[in-house]
Amino acid sequence: MGVSGPRRSPGPPDGGWGWVVLGACFVVTGFAYGFPKAVSVFFRALMRDFGAGYSDTAWVSSIMLAMLYGTGPVSSILVTRFGCRPVMLVGGLLASAGMVLASFATRLLELYLTAGVLTGLGLALNFQPSLIMLGLYFERRRPLANGLAAAGSPVFLSALSPLGQQLLERFGWRGGFLLFGGLLLHCCACGAVMRPPPGPSPRPRRDSASDAPGEAEAEADREGLRLREAPSGGRTRRRLLDVAVCTDRAFAVYAVTKFLMALGLFVPAILLVNYAKDAGVPDSEAAFLLSIVGFVDIVARPACGALAGLARLRPHVAYLFSLALMANGLTDLSSARARSYGALVAFCIAFGLSYGMVGALQFEVLMAAVGAPRFPSALGLVLLLEAVAVLIGPPSAGRLVDALKNYEIIFYLAGSEVALAGIFMAVATNCCLRRSRDASPSPGTEGGASDTEDAEAEVDSEPLPTSTEEPGGLETLEVPSPGTGPSEPKVEAELGLDSESV
Repeated sequence: MGVSGPRRSPGPPDGGWGWVVLGACFVVTGFAYGFPKAVSVFFRALMRDFGAGYSDTAWVSSIMLAMLYGTGPVSSILVTRFGCRPVMLVGGLLASAGMVLASFATRLLELYLTAGVLTGLGLALNFQPSLIMLGLYFERRRPLANGLAAAGSPVFLSALSPLGQQLLERFGWRGGFLLFGGLLLHCCACGAVMRPPPGPSPRPRRDSASDAPGEAEAEADREGLRLREAPSGGRTRRRLLDVAVCTDRAFAVYAVTKFLMALGLFVPAILLVNYAKDAGVPDSEAAFLLSIVGFVDIVARPACGALAGLARLRPHVAYLFSLALMANGLTDLSSARARSYGALVAFCIAFGLSYGMVGALQFEVLMAAVGAPRFPSALGLVLLLEAVAVLIGPPSAGRLVDALKNYEIIFYLAGSEVALAGIFMAVATNCCLRRSRDASPSPGTEGGASDTEDAEAEVDSEPLPTSTEEPGGLETLEVPSPGTGPSEPKVEAELGLDSESV
């Protein structure tokens, strides 16, 4: 852009239609996390009709959660290939069809395939694209947006469980499944509003030499984009799943943290009611403990998102995330011997607060670590890793309870795993990532890039065209470095060619 006018940033709009996208993401997150737990209200009726045990019936929710987490890479590939909106529309239809077909099931195996596999896959195809689209619409307000979207989980859990109980009493489990299938069609409506944000227009030729040689790279960093090495043909290779993100140190630290966290984070919430009953708490009061966790969680998630968006705290969001993990782990450790109802209520308040902080920050930390272009692939791989941990942690805790008849050891183990995840995140961020960033600038770049580096950057970035694909398709984004002399018309010619082909 010339000197005649100010430079307009082509970044995310941070508002506008993004608020509609945020509302849709709130609904999708609520269904994704709340629905597998809400289905548990039908388990007693299923056990009676099918003559099965609780563990066999509980596999419906387990399979649903495994599909939600384990199909992350599949969802990443589909989003990269077709875009967020088509994937979400198909996902909503699959989720609804799974529950409708489950209402006609005559065997538990049919429930596993319909309510478990089909509905779980549909929820996965809605959950991940909604987070990706949210990242495309928000940059400055992204922590707040992530916190508000994450609040859908406790809100829907608090609403779907009583609704499921009412449907069970009025229509039976078959009628409840059928109506839940109709309710899941709202995911299609949420997918329909996922309109791709307006993308940056092609850069016009510079008619002023006042622009700094490294300005494009700096602008790319501000927008969360990363330059990628192009092959000799002048075009970057299209990757449906960017497995190379695993070589990123920040991603590796985050992945290890999430695995350790998932081993123990969900265990106390799963065992809380039975633990309270074992301590002599009446059934109604024991069930209310989960409601306390949910109410505190509803407040904690958006509040923590707003806190993480503050200018002083946002650069240190990884440390805030590690602090939330350590607080959650210490809460489990300090409450392992809680036996009175008052002590359990205090535990639920502290656990709901730290749990809400973790839920609000987990995807914000990943977005900040890998950047927007690689977030779809990174999210899919992290969810797959989390699926493995979820299938290891809670079932192992249940077996230990059956074998030892002691909940205290389970709380110690779960708290230690979550606290260890927080400590690892803080230490690795401070020692590995911070030192690598401090060591990266060379002496020649102080006060400006050296001539050699400028020439290398110009040669490397000359063949890179600006991506003119629809942003909803999430193709690999390329940012051309500003060249000088005869290299400029070549970039503009390639831009025109790409526009015609699209």
